[in-house]
Amino acid sequence: MFGVTILGNNSALPAYDRHPTAQVISIQDQSILIDCGEATQIQMSRYKVKRSKINHIFISHLHGDHYFGLIGLITSMDLLGRTTDLHLFSPPGLKEIIDMQLAVANASIPYPLHFHTIIEAGTLVETPKFKVSCFPTQHRIPCYGFTISENKAPRKINKEKVIAAEVPFSYYDELKKGYDYETKTGEVITNARVTDPASPNKKYVYTADTVFDLGLVEHAMDANLLYHEATYLQDQTQKAAERFHATTIQAATIAKEAKVNRLLIGHFSSKYESIESHVMEARTVFANTDIAHEGVTFLVQ
Repeated sequence: MFGVTILGNNSALPAYDRHPTAQVISIQDQSILIDCGEATQIQMSRYKVKRSKINHIFISHLHGDHYFGLIGLITSMDLLGRTTDLHLFSPPGLKEIIDMQLAVANASIPYPLHFHTIIEAGTLVETPKFKVSCFPTQHRIPCYGFTISENKAPRKINKEKVIAAEVPFSYYDELKKGYDYETKTGEVITNARVTDPASPNKKYVYTADTVFDLGLVEHAMDANLLYHEATYLQDQTQKAAERFHATTIQAATIAKEAKVNRLLIGHFSSKYESIESHVMEARTVFANTDIAHEGVTFLVQ
C-alpha cells in the first residue's frame, strides 16, 4: 500500500478539534513521518499508527507547529524500548534544539539518533522500496517540501512465461532489473520474452508552508497526489502573501498547472471554524480536491 494518513491539518493554533501539521506515509512495509506538530503522539494513538515502524522523520521547517511534538515522540520511543536507528531530516538548527531539550532534562537517547541537515534540493533517502527528495519553498524561514515516490524495478515477472522458459526463481530479481537470462547450454532468454513493463512509480508531493509560487509546478508535475497548504480563503489573498501562506484558489492553481491526479488541502487558519468553504472554493479551479481530514488515509493512486 502507498497511502498518506493525516494526523494534523491545522496551522499554528489547535482549534475546533484540528491539530498542527503531521502526516504518516505508508509505502509497502515502511512508515515515514512528515512534520510533527503538537499532539502528534496523541493522534498516532487515536489512529493506531505504530511508532516502531517509523525510521525516517522529515521536518519541513522550524516553526513550532511543524515540530513541537518531536521531542515527546523521540523520548516516548525510548520509553517503549526502541533500539533501531531513527533518522531526522530538517533545515539547520534541529539538532541543537533537541540536544538542548535533552540536556535540560538530564536525559539521553539510547537508540541511534541521526540528524541530517537539509541545505539544498536533492535526494535525501533512496532504498529499494522508496525515494525521498526535497525542494525549497517560499516561506519566512528556510522551508522544504518533499517528494516521496515508489522505487520499483522497471520490469515485472510474467509467471507463466518464466515457468515455461524454465528460468530459475533465484534469477527473478535480475529479470526485474531488465537483464536477459543465459541458460547452461548458452541459450539467451531475452528479458522481453519473460517480463512485462512495470507500472509507473507513483508519487506523493508535500509542498509544506509556502506563498503562492508557480515554481512549485515543476516539482508537483504529474503527481498522483499533491498536498498543498490552503491556509486562507481567496478573499484573504493579501494576508496570505504577507504571512507567506497560500489560499484555496492558489493551491488549486498549482494542482491544475501540474496536472496532478488529486489535490489535498490543509494547514487551515484557526480563524475558520468550518473548512467546507475551502474545498468548495478550490474545486472551482481543480475539481478533484479534498480536505486533508484528520484520521483519513488517502491512497496514492
